[in-house]
Amino acid sequence: MVETGPECSLFKVGDEVYYAGSNIRPGGFSEFHLVDERIVGKKPQSLDYAEAAALPLTTITAWEAMYDRLGISKHPSDNEGNSILIIGAAGGVGSIATQLAKLAGLQVIGTASRPESIAWTKANGADHVIDHRQPLEPQLKELGLHGVKYIFVLNSPDQHLHEMKKVILPQGKICSILPFEQPVDLEAFFAKSVTLAWELMFTRSMFQTEDMIEQHRLLNEVSHLVDAGKIRTTLKERLTPLNPDNMKEAFRQSLSGSMLGKIVLEGFEAL
Repeated sequence: MVETGPECSLFKVGDEVYYAGSNIRPGGFSEFHLVDERIVGKKPQSLDYAEAAALPLTTITAWEAMYDRLGISKHPSDNEGNSILIIGAAGGVGSIATQLAKLAGLQVIGTASRPESIAWTKANGADHVIDHRQPLEPQLKELGLHGVKYIFVLNSPDQHLHEMKKVILPQGKICSILPFEQPVDLEAFFAKSVTLAWELMFTRSMFQTEDMIEQHRLLNEVSHLVDAGKIRTTLKERLTPLNPDNMKEAFRQSLSGSMLGKIVLEGFEAL
C-alpha cells in the first residue's frame, strides 16, 4: 500500500494487502488501484504477491456462498455426516471451495472430468471426485450416498438442473454463481423444500451494503488460515508481463471451461 485516504483507519502506508476490488470501479489492470478499505485484507505473510493475488475473488465467492448463502457452519462437529457436491471443483472457485468445505468438516464430492482436473481436485482435499459429464445420481450411489445436503454449482446450472433435482436431499440447499438462462421447472425443488441461492461477490461493494466490511474480515481470517497451513493458494499459472497479449491469453484460458485453479498476470513492461 503506497497511500491512504484521510478516512482510512484499517491500514497504513507500507501494509501488504490483497483484495478483489469492485466491478463498479475501473482500474483492475492498472499499476496502481484505488480501493475501498472495507473490501481489503492483510496479505498472507507466507505467500508472494502472485500467490496471494490468486485468492481474493474466488475465496470471497466461495466463503460467502458456503457461510452466508448455504448457511454452513464453520465448526466441523456441526457438519458431521453432511456432504457437499461441488460441481466444477477444479476451477478457481471450486479449488478454494473444496478446501473450505473440507476445513468445515463436510464430506466433499467434487466433479471433474479429465485426469489432470481430477488430480487437482483431489490435491485440494476432495474426498471423492465424480464426472459431471455423466449422470450424477448413480455415481453418488456407488459411493454409498443417496443424496447430498448442499450443492455448490460453478458452471451453467441449466445443464445440471435435472441431476441436481435428483441428488439434493429434502430441505437441502443449492447455491449457484451463475443465473439460469432457460425457464426452470422448480416443482421438484418445491416438493423437497429446497433452498435456492445465488452468490455474486461484488454485491456488497456494488450496493455499498451495511455489512460490506465482512469482506475485510473474511480476507483477514483466510490470511491467518493460509499462514497456519490450513489453506493453500490456488495459483496454477503465472503470465508475465502484464500486457494486452497476456491479458487475452488469460481470458482465453478462463473462458475455455478447462482451466485449473487461477492464472495471475504479474509485472509491467518497461516503457
